[in-house]
Amino acid sequence: MAVLLGALLCLMAFLLLLFVTFSSSTPRLPIDRRRPPRLDAAPPSVLSRVTGITTSAIADTLNRHGWTRSITDALDRAGLRLSPADFIVLVGAAGLVSAVLGFLVGGPLLGLLLLVVAPLGGKVFLSLAVGKRRRAFADQLDDTLQLLAGSLRAGHSLLRAVDAVSREAQAPTSEELARVVNQTRLGRDLNTALEETAERMNNEDFSWVSQAIGIHREVGGDLAQVLDQVGHTIRERNQIRRQVKALSAEGKMSAYILIALPIIVPGIMTAMNPAFIQPLFESIIGYGILFLAFSMLTVGALWMRKIVSFKF
Repeated sequence: MAVLLGALLCLMAFLLLLFVTFSSSTPRLPIDRRRPPRLDAAPPSVLSRVTGITTSAIADTLNRHGWTRSITDALDRAGLRLSPADFIVLVGAAGLVSAVLGFLVGGPLLGLLLLVVAPLGGKVFLSLAVGKRRRAFADQLDDTLQLLAGSLRAGHSLLRAVDAVSREAQAPTSEELARVVNQTRLGRDLNTALEETAERMNNEDFSWVSQAIGIHREVGGDLAQVLDQVGHTIRERNQIRRQVKALSAEGKMSAYILIALPIIVPGIMTAMNPAFIQPLFESIIGYGILFLAFSMLTVGALWMRKIVSFKF
């Protein structure tokens, strides 16, 4: 048990080091354009050269198969300043370290399992990051509309008000509105940019805001008052959403416990007395019982997830 805990801590430390290394913000200009080259600069290390060659090879492969755009969009929605090649290198390194630790702790089968699970873990991490960013954007939408309406009442134009909100709001709202402003300055229609933001953030409320702005640009009127009404509706929806979330929290926690018990209890029993669980892995009947238990656990988990999930 102590060896397993130590291996887990080493893996977490290595993943944290890789994340800090690759998640640092990439400069907008190359280093050789921002400062003159130094003649006495130290040559790159072997690790740096190997990493650069690996990243370049992965980037060429992604471009050749047309996968760069999809991975870039996923990283962009998650708010990660990583190139697709860097992300794949990070996931690959995590999978390799997990496989080595799994091989040392549990043998080749566990190592192979962890190596296969690593890409799935990277995808799950991206999905969680995207969901977290979208929830933050939805929670900030009420304040965003108040800032936008206040800027319009102060006499600013619509685009100037959006620019002001992009500088005063918090991330991710500031990042998304700054993208809208930059696209508009490059000649793109404001409504198209706003609709694309609503689609990227998967936010129906912001789609209403975009539609309200589009109607105002066609027929005129007091846009600040319209945004106040939309903000009032959004606040009421958020209040109902939070009430439902609070009322369903007990059911979700019960579902988590019931799903975790069939996994945690056998794991503890295996660690304390391996001979008690060993017969399940020595006969066809044992494998059949495991398959039946896994199937029932999957069906029950999907059933409970359907019960405690609500769509607004």
